[in-house]
Amino acid sequence: MSGCRKRCKRQIFKFAQYVFRIITGTLSTDSIDDEQEQYTIRHRPEALEQLEAQTQFTKKELQILYRGFKNECPSGVVNEETFKGIYSQFFPQGDASRYAHFLFNAFDTDHNGSVNFEDFALGLSTLLRGSVQEKLNWAFNLYDINKDGYITKDEMLDIMRAIYSMMGRCTYPVLKDDAPRQHVEIFFQKMDKNKDGVVTIDEFIDCCQNDENIMRSMQLFENVI
Repeated sequence: MSGCRKRCKRQIFKFAQYVFRIITGTLSTDSIDDEQEQYTIRHRPEALEQLEAQTQFTKKELQILYRGFKNECPSGVVNEETFKGIYSQFFPQGDASRYAHFLFNAFDTDHNGSVNFEDFALGLSTLLRGSVQEKLNWAFNLYDINKDGYITKDEMLDIMRAIYSMMGRCTYPVLKDDAPRQHVEIFFQKMDKNKDGVVTIDEFIDCCQNDENIMRSMQLFENVI
């Protein structure tokens, strides 16, 4: 199972690199020229300055991001089906559509069925350059499917089933059908400190910060850009 986890982490790392490259068209800020800068500035000067204050990206990086985003998405938004198509390319051994659905919803912060540039930049900033606390808050939001401030066993089970489905043949023949449920039970034993059947953000963060494996996974995206 450890080999499977490593392969899946490598695929997620490649996806993060791919997302950044497909949106920016480059990993180097030196490739932007004056004409391209002026094109970007004419379109969203106020929004970019606001995002610079809200993210860990520089103004020039945001200009590159926005230019690439508009090139790839002329409408200014990414819908769920497009997102699923991109994400599924990195997990051909399984079905990534369900997990991509949850991931898309985590980026779609205003829950309108699409991800705009602001959504994308804020989420990418957290994943790539956010603090441990910010990354854990983002992860909690991913698991909190109905956004009521708590993670239930059913919500975590939905995510776990989606992850195992995404891993697909990568896990064969190690995993049994009840592996996702067993995984959830183990997590809840650790996280649900007061045994009330739900996990709060404080319980989630406290447990994750004291788990070496989870903390190592938090460093997964740090060297993407």
